[in-house]
Amino acid sequence: MLRSLALKAFSMTLLASTAAAVSAADSPQSGSAYDFSFTSIDGKPMPLSEFKGKAVLVVNTASFCGFTQQYKGLQALYEKYEAKGFVVVGVPSNDFGAQEPGSATQIKEFCEGAFGITFPLTEKVPVTGAAAHPFYQWAVASLGPKSAPGWNFHKYLVGRDGRIVSSFYSGAAPDSKEVVAAVEAELAKSADGSVTQ
Repeated sequence: MLRSLALKAFSMTLLASTAAAVSAADSPQSGSAYDFSFTSIDGKPMPLSEFKGKAVLVVNTASFCGFTQQYKGLQALYEKYEAKGFVVVGVPSNDFGAQEPGSATQIKEFCEGAFGITFPLTEKVPVTGAAAHPFYQWAVASLGPKSAPGWNFHKYLVGRDGRIVSSFYSGAAPDSKEVVAAVEAELAKSADGSVTQ
């Protein structure tokens, strides 16, 4: 069993190392991220509509993963672009390798204590399969099956207009050229999706 999990983790890491992005231009979509709501890690409603007009990076996270250090990069990215209308939403999930086993309190304390996380975190939810949170079902329907999370720290970028823009595999670090370029491109747009001067 452990060997099987280790092989799966290794194969997912190899896949993630390509750090490829799937673009919304490649697939039709309907609806908006604003149609969906999470519950915050503190148990309060967190409708994505509260981020209307912002570029949002939605990331499924885990505390005991080889990619957990990406929390540091996500926080730095959030701090760098927050004033320009950018937000990171961390979505703890135990879907991959059971690497997020803790309670909401434990997850929050870990994120704040180990990485100084100040961006919003949701409650722990499934992000794959039939039980996936509706946002994740919509994201995969919008971008196609290749965009589905294959491991922790998969990233979806939502534009200022609420439409999903792109998907980045786990190996795409928050400070990678492709992630930063995509975020900056969305921040250069107005809330209706047009490019501002």
